[in-house]
Amino acid sequence: MFGLIGHLTSLEHAQSVAKELGYPEYADQGLDFWCSAPPQIVDDITVTSVTGQKIWGKYVESCFLPEMLATRRIKAATRKIINAMAHAQKHGINITALGGFSSIIFENFNLNQIQQVRNVTLEFERFTTGNTHTAYIICRQVEQASAKLGIELSKAAIAVCGATGDIGSAICRWLSDRTDVADLYLIARNQERLQELQAELGRGKMMGLEEALPQADIVVWVASMPKGVEIDPLVLKQPCLLIDGGYPKNLATQIQCSGVHVLNGGIVEHSLDIDWKIMRIVNMDVPARQLFACFAESMLLEFENWYTNFSWGRNRITVEKMDQIGQVSVKHGFRPLLV
Repeated sequence: MFGLIGHLTSLEHAQSVAKELGYPEYADQGLDFWCSAPPQIVDDITVTSVTGQKIWGKYVESCFLPEMLATRRIKAATRKIINAMAHAQKHGINITALGGFSSIIFENFNLNQIQQVRNVTLEFERFTTGNTHTAYIICRQVEQASAKLGIELSKAAIAVCGATGDIGSAICRWLSDRTDVADLYLIARNQERLQELQAELGRGKMMGLEEALPQADIVVWVASMPKGVEIDPLVLKQPCLLIDGGYPKNLATQIQCSGVHVLNGGIVEHSLDIDWKIMRIVNMDVPARQLFACFAESMLLEFENWYTNFSWGRNRITVEKMDQIGQVSVKHGFRPLLV
């Protein structure tokens, strides 16, 4: 059995869907209540591969909300993730993906140091961040969507915002190793890590955001948007492909310009309908078939009986592992979202 640990995008969102999740008593509650609410299994899932194989899983709502980080309720946020992991393990789930902010919180706050949650000793091999599949899907979106727009990679400049992160660095490795992209712009806050990445790749130009955007044919955004920063679509090239790999997805509403094509990054479509309700709650356009690539990773591991933390730790994703997860992604009927 596979599991998905997720969360809603805001307190307002959580309150609006509480009844649909089966918890009407949560609908009128404020942030303090959600800080103390325990994780809940709110969805049972059935997925059928194009090979005919069926698997079953559960969605664990962690009750984490992004406002917990914004209002410095850090302990509540970290407790949410650890408790959700313990809840998944206690219910016998073999491999569980940490979706949304879950993996970021786990890594940034070194939650691997916490192994005991009440009477549960966490077995970290039961969990995956899903970042390898996410990075693979974004790279395939770059390749396939650029071709549809007539952008030739051999003549294009690609800016990767968040280049030193787990997903960002993996994307940079793929683009350097598997494509003939003309220029690669590396954008991140930590200059020391940027220099290390540049040295590893043996290429790439370290740039600031304002310098890179007017020169980029493709922008891959896999960083959190700094507070107060907005992208002026008028400074972007036309055509320009902008892939929004962040969470929640918000660049499409911010940037509306005929020559700028915004694509929701890290989203896959399955060839067959999935029996679940959770993707309708997070407002996917085609909720029976579209999902986050990180969630799909746990499904793929279940299909293949690979019960291991396939994606784990920071900046360890290799091109070879992206190839490996990519092959089984195609095998079982997943494809990158391109519209």
